[in-house]
Amino acid sequence: MNIAIAILSIYVFILFGFIAKKIFKEQIQERGMSIITVYFLHPIFSFWGLSTRPITLSLLQVPLYYVLISCVTIVLGYIFARLFFTDDKEKAIMSIAVALGNTGNLGIPLGIALFGEESIIYTSMISFANTFMTYTLGVFFYSGGTSNLKASLLNIIKLPVIWASFIALALNFAQVQIPPTIFKSLEMGAYCMIVLQLIVFGMYLCNVKIKTLNYKLLLHVNLVKFIVAPLMSAWILFYLLPIEPMVAAILLVQLIMPLALNNINVAAIYGCKPVDVASLVFFTSFIFIPYLMFISYLLNYFHIVSL
Repeated sequence: MNIAIAILSIYVFILFGFIAKKIFKEQIQERGMSIITVYFLHPIFSFWGLSTRPITLSLLQVPLYYVLISCVTIVLGYIFARLFFTDDKEKAIMSIAVALGNTGNLGIPLGIALFGEESIIYTSMISFANTFMTYTLGVFFYSGGTSNLKASLLNIIKLPVIWASFIALALNFAQVQIPPTIFKSLEMGAYCMIVLQLIVFGMYLCNVKIKTLNYKLLLHVNLVKFIVAPLMSAWILFYLLPIEPMVAAILLVQLIMPLALNNINVAAIYGCKPVDVASLVFFTSFIFIPYLMFISYLLNYFHIVSL
């Protein structure tokens, strides 16, 4: 019950965005807010997050495993895309959306609820690994639906969040302390990004029409996201990798997170069917609550971790 309450309390901001778009319609534009989020607030969020605590080389192992397994998931998505889709934009969405989960806004608080505060360091590192994937591979695939290879690569380099993250990592490893007054401003920008992103998601959901849902895309993304990829991930985490069961469980939960809101932002900027992506985020988020209950039961049943 606590898990469901934790998720629903976050979804309140999505409802705000939905209501705002329903009432004010064309007076507010979600694409413009997405641009503000991606180009201004997300760099602040990444810089702040990577400055909250010292990062050691040993901690980098967990996000590395996350990225490797996510890349395998992308390969699975790409195979499904080639087999079942002909539209270039749908191929792009099918390939990348299955791997970019909501590890920040949802993953970090859920990690605390399930595994306690000791999970924060792991979920934080995973969240920023996911951010790097979103603004590299995510930009590559989503812009690839409308751009050529060269343009897609240039789109990655142009994004300020990549440079802000590299600067934050360099300062962290150099043990440079951020002044408290500046850090407080960064924290304000970071929380603003989280809230605004949830509101933008609600605005896009207002444009989703049941009659025009892309059911084929919904079916295949959910199939890979919640059945094929988790089975593969569980096998790798619990049978192949030499890591503690609790860390493996944290990784598994982060890997099955519903689609991240940043999928909508990036898809909107590059015109890669953002409404279809918004519907994917909504349905994976809706399915996720009972799905997580089931995964928690399995982790308890097999005595992997006690939740």
